[in-house]
Amino acid sequence: MKFMMVVKASKDSEAGTMPSEQMDLMFAAMKKYNEELKKSGVLVSVGGLHPSSNGIRITYPVPGEPPTITEGPFPEVNELIAGYWFINVESREEAIKWAMRAPDPHGLGEGQIELRQVFE
Repeated sequence: MKFMMVVKASKDSEAGTMPSEQMDLMFAAMKKYNEELKKSGVLVSVGGLHPSSNGIRITYPVPGEPPTITEGPFPEVNELIAGYWFINVESREEAIKWAMRAPDPHGLGEGQIELRQVFE
């Protein structure tokens, strides 16, 4: 079963700011966690995303009408994605266990991970 662990954005991730000492600790914890995922054989892919200020949103307003393009940034920070992991596990419970082991993705007590199963 494949799952996507979605790291929700924060005001800091959208601004691209974080104190350097905190960033170093967070990156070290993430590197260790990613190595554990890789060593266990469940990691399919991992990545971080640029802030939405670099993003483009394509909206399909009405069937038959052309889509519209909106340049970022996008104001709904709690709706945005800052990064992800794709993992391949045996069960939903195993996916939850791996997600619970992840360090705070923002390192500031503001992190949030959404866990979603991928259609196969």
